[in-house]
Amino acid sequence: MRYTESGILEPDNNRLERAIRPIALGRASWMFAGSPRGGRAAATMYSLLGTCRLNGIEPYGWLKETLERLPAHPISQVHELLPLAR
Repeated sequence: MRYTESGILEPDNNRLERAIRPIALGRASWMFAGSPRGGRAAATMYSLLGTCRLNGIEPYGWLKETLERLPAHPISQVHELLPLAR
């Protein structure tokens, strides 16, 4: 709506389209997630990795570190491992 208030802005949704492109491309693969539980697991991973990207955290590094720390981490403090807790 900002472009309607400003004479210099153009209506553009390229940024949004780039952000949802992986979701659209993966849609065909999700049909073979195996089960509803597998689909939820995939959605959870997409959400966590997307959160990493939005917060400037390198997703592979975060995932590797988190999986290495997870076995010894207290369940009551698992929130500390989330990408936002950094």
